[in-house]
Amino acid sequence: MLPDPPASRAKDNPWPQFPRVMKVDYGHAEVQVVHGKDPREYQILSKEFVSNGAGAVKGINTVKVEWTKDDKDRWQMKEIPGTERFFPADLVLLSMGFLGPENDVIKALNVKQDSRTNISTSPGRYCTNIPNVFAAGDCRRGQSLIVWGINEGRQAAREIDLYLMGNTRLPVTGGIERRPLEALEMNHELMQTVSA
Repeated sequence: MLPDPPASRAKDNPWPQFPRVMKVDYGHAEVQVVHGKDPREYQILSKEFVSNGAGAVKGINTVKVEWTKDDKDRWQMKEIPGTERFFPADLVLLSMGFLGPENDVIKALNVKQDSRTNISTSPGRYCTNIPNVFAAGDCRRGQSLIVWGINEGRQAAREIDLYLMGNTRLPVTGGIERRPLEALEMNHELMQTVSA
């Protein structure tokens, strides 16, 4: 739905930000050689799937869109009349990204949500407003990188271990929590006793 990216960095995309520029993959280049144009479509909105009458899709109706700012400097999308187009298709794959956690489950449990419909927890914590219910990853912080999901899962496991056991030796962010020197000395003494 967005415009195609510029060929070089825009003024609002300075270094060291990741460059949001037009990139051509080998697959794009191959299609361009065969069909004479870049296969990607920009500023296009899917309107409806068209049935073949036998329960399968035969295509999709689309329309071009343009983006303008309103009087409060917010981006608004408008359809451009006369740009309707039909794309034939035997299969349509939906790639929508993360649209938020499963609302039915959250509502059924009465789990508190934030303004973006993610599960709400105290800052730096993974327990919810419901006892014994914990949240981590995209459902708690919103759409993010997989490494954040992994880290959140580990930290939630640590908090759950602490909740269930009263203490934990699971790793913390940035490394392994060091055990007190007394615990190491006790462990050494125990090993000496066992080996004797």
